[in-house]
Amino acid sequence: MSLPRPIVIGGPSGSGKSTFLQKIFQEYPETFAFCVSHTTRKPRHGERNGVDYYFISPEKMKRKLDNGEFLESVEFGGNFYGTSKTSIEEIQRKGKVCVLDIDVRGIDKLRSTKFNPIYIFIKPPSLEVLRSRLQGRNSETEESLQLRMNRVEKELEYAEVPGNFHKIITNENLHCSYKEFKSFILEQLNEQNENGANISF
Repeated sequence: MSLPRPIVIGGPSGSGKSTFLQKIFQEYPETFAFCVSHTTRKPRHGERNGVDYYFISPEKMKRKLDNGEFLESVEFGGNFYGTSKTSIEEIQRKGKVCVLDIDVRGIDKLRSTKFNPIYIFIKPPSLEVLRSRLQGRNSETEESLQLRMNRVEKELEYAEVPGNFHKIITNENLHCSYKEFKSFILEQLNEQNENGANISF
């Protein structure tokens, strides 16, 4: 039996990734499991340790990095983020599809690993809409917002390079975009089952 391929979701903060994942996890609770990343940043309001992220100290993060425990790690805004190897393997052993929400710099590092993920990019309708969404969260300073917006253009350029993503979805209408997102993922799972993955959904 082949192990389920992980699904990697890319896209700027505010593109709708979290909403899409929340909806598909609710529809298929026994199929998917979110790979919780580690970070040195402080929790935002409502975030829970071990659910949204593993919030750890910079010193502990450095030890884990030095021990080679992460498949990929990136620095953003003075904080480090990383995906541990064991997190993915534990989910796969349970027969579930591991879902990762990773920055494009981390995505590039995953390509050289054994996991062979399916890559999906969620794209905002425009930079103006994205800025408005981020401002509406009231969780960003003007400085951090501008830092994010500077990254977005590079992320969008990366997404458009042929071969970097299996699917790009522009999130203009949540209902239609989510339907496209779900259909693509279910097609991928059906194909894996035909090749002996035995994924329940």
